[in-house]
Amino acid sequence: MSPDCVTPGSVRSAAEVNEHIRALWLRAGGSLSAQERAEYELLVVEWAAAIREQVVKAA
Repeated sequence: MSPDCVTPGSVRSAAEVNEHIRALWLRAGGSLSAQERAEYELLVVEWAAAIREQVVKAA
C-alpha cells in the first residue's frame, strides 16, 4: 500500500476517500488481493470517519 493512500488522522473528505476506493477497485479489476483488501478496509474506516465528521458539522 502506498503511503499516500491512507494516512492515520487524515482530514480528507468522504468524497476524496471514495475516489481512492473506486480507484482501488478499478486497479484490482474487481477482485482484491489480501494486500488490497487491507488497504480497502482502511479506506472504508477513513471514509466512515469523514462521513461522521460531515454529519457532526451539519448538525
